[in-house]
Amino acid sequence: MRCVKCHSLEDKVIDSRLSKDGFSIRRRRECLRCGHRFTTYEQVERRDVLVVKRDGTREPFKREKLLGGLIKACEKRPVSLQTLENVVEEIVNDLAAGNLREIPTRIIGPKVMAQLQRIDPVAFVRYASVYRQFQDVGEFSEVIESLENSPMANLLQPDLFESAT
Repeated sequence: MRCVKCHSLEDKVIDSRLSKDGFSIRRRRECLRCGHRFTTYEQVERRDVLVVKRDGTREPFKREKLLGGLIKACEKRPVSLQTLENVVEEIVNDLAAGNLREIPTRIIGPKVMAQLQRIDPVAFVRYASVYRQFQDVGEFSEVIESLENSPMANLLQPDLFESAT
């Protein structure tokens, strides 16, 4: 591994640990040339998977793009980056379990929306509006109504006018 400070290729591993998610290994390294310490992560290399877009075009699946979409949907919402990274890991593992070489967006989008609906309803509506290509306010209303009528609605949104007894 190349040192980030002096670019030497000679280093030694000081410590190796399984990461919290269990799918990668965290290694602390020390450069033998300059003594700088740095951290690297090792992950299982998954075979190349293509995403099939609505218009039929294909592009490589990028974990960073999935995370970026989640971050954008959760902008200014009380959702931690760690939560979003866990969601991405869960979705990627779920997709990998299908062992498909090509994955249509119609499979990825609903998985993302299910996760967002669970963690933040506002982020869910934001994401759904882009994924489903909402054309008018009525479509927003329908999604919000479906959220309000879901069994999780009471857990997600406390009643602000509930009297204290």
